[in-house]
This record gives sequence, structure tokens and C-alpha cells, in this order.
Amino acid sequence: MSVAGLGRVFGAALVLLVVQGCSSGGEEAANPGMAPRGTTMTTAKPSRQDLSNKVALTGKVTMNPVFGLVAPVGGQVRYWEVAEAKSTPTKPTRVATVWVDGTPNHVDVPAGSTFGGRLVDDRSTVTVGMPVASAKYAGYGIVADISGEQAYQIADSATGTVRAQIKNGPGPFDCSLLGTIAALPAGTVPAAPPQQEQPAKDDKQTPGRATPPQQPDQPKDTSGPTGLRLVCTAPDDVKLINGATATLEVVTASAQNALVVPVEAVAGGQGKGKVDVLAADGSRQTKDVVLGLTDGKVVEVKDGLTGEETLAVPGPDLPRGPENAGQPEVGSR
Repeated sequence: MSVAGLGRVFGAALVLLVVQGCSSGGEEAANPGMAPRGTTMTTAKPSRQDLSNKVALTGKVTMNPVFGLVAPVGGQVRYWEVAEAKSTPTKPTRVATVWVDGTPNHVDVPAGSTFGGRLVDDRSTVTVGMPVASAKYAGYGIVADISGEQAYQIADSATGTVRAQIKNGPGPFDCSLLGTIAALPAGTVPAAPPQQEQPAKDDKQTPGRATPPQQPDQPKDTSGPTGLRLVCTAPDDVKLINGATATLEVVTASAQNALVVPVEAVAGGQGKGKVDVLAADGSRQTKDVVLGLTDGKVVEVKDGLTGEETLAVPGPDLPRGPENAGQPEVGSR
């Protein structure tokens, strides 16, 4: 090949390398990758809004649902003798008393419901919130089975506000909670002591034959065991059909005019967290904050901020633990 031909080949190769180099640089510019750790991507300022935590449940309209009544305090439970209801009670029915330091604390079945059974033995020592009696609501209720995780969320609620919606039916409407959400064991109502029949005046017992004693009736189960469940009742003007599917929304906690920040601006959880406050010169100051409710988008800050700060987003990085934390050392036994 001539010198001129070699020059043209070398020139073409050089141009190709330059083009490839430019192309590679362009791809890197279009895909810069992850920003360095601690880089402030944007900022946010605290704001105020109403906030609530909610748990969604699926339930069914049920006739005469069973619910539980709990001990109001810890102590010794003493049961009352409850006569069998001949009709739906219009007043509360006293079924037990929990005694502590000589003070009675009564347990009453609410009006509109009948006593179902004792859930522990008479004179048992019980703890506060422990189911001690079952009751049966006379009419339609809405029953939803719940998981253990949901149970703790609902049990920690102070208000327990419930809204219900019947599928392809009425709603939403307020649904009044009945009793506890705890699982109930089988409940029994002891049989009433038998009445001793008095012999008539003209009756004469056969000499040498004793009248056989009457055997008391055995207690019978009046309420079967239940799992974790929530039972609530609809207003009187809401038409319910047995077996209809319903959706329940339980408000477990709420806060009005709460100071909130984006969840991305906060590191931590379970009531404690940290945020990075930006100064005018762009420097960061990490501050401890007390956290409250969250809806997944914002989180309530109960203490630690005034509301005038500018926060870095994302929030601060929590320090990493030791490299071998939680792992046994080599040679350990």
C-alpha cells in the first residue's frame, strides 16, 4: 500500500476513536448515576394539616353477633346470678363485679343485648382488659375478622371511630363499636339451682324408700370461641341484609392542625427521629425530633421544630453499626 493509502487508513481510524470517545462521554452525561451520599436534592418546610391513622377491614352483616366484655380493672371477678332474658333487655344487665382493694367495679351488658356466658371461673384473678363475659347483640351487626397486627393498632386507639360501607348498599355511615376485639374462649352460663319440690300434705312416702336427690342440670355452652374480631352496629335508619359484604375503616388515632414534614426528610421512627435543618449558607444541622402520626406521605413532628425551619430532603443518614455487629467472632464458641 502507498504512503497516501496508509495515511487515509490511519486518519479514518483516528476519526473513529474520536467519535467513540465522544459517544461514550455523552452516555455518561445522560446517566450520571447516584448522587453522592449526603447530597441535598431538594428542601421542604414544615406545614400544618389534620392527620389520622386508619385501618381498613372487610366484614359481613351478621345476625345476633357475639361480643366480649372486659374487666375494667385488675382484681378478683365475682359473677352475678343472671336470670334468663324473656325479651330483649331495654336496660343494662349487671353480670359481674371486679373487686380491688374493697372497691367494686361493675361489668354490665349494654341494653339491647343479652348475657352470653362467663369466660373465666368465679373468683378468678383477672387483669385489666381481660375478657370476662360474652354477650349477644339482638339484631344485625357488622363483624370483621382482624389479624394480630391490626388488633394492636386498633387496641391502642383512644377513639376507635369506625366508618362502614355496605358493598352496593348504604354508606358510608358511623358504626358503633361493641365490646372488645380480643378473641373469646367458649362461654358458659351455670344452670340455675334446682328448686326442691315440697311434697303435698296428703302425700305419703313409702316406708323404707328415700326420695332420690335431684341432679342439677349441667352447664351448657351458650357462646362458642371466636377469633380476633371487631363488632359494630349501624344506625337504626340503615337497612342491613344478613350476609352482605361491608368495608370498615377504623380511625385509630387523629390529630388536628398537626405540624408535619415529608417522610423523606426524617430518619428514624417509633416516636424518635432526626432531621437536617439547612442554614442560610447551606450548611446542615442535625436535630432530634419527637414523631407522632403518619399517613405514609407526611409525619407529625410533636417536638423539636418551630415550623419556620427549612429541611434538607433526603434527611440525615443514620450511622452504620460495626461491620461485624450481630456476627460471631472467628474462633468464638
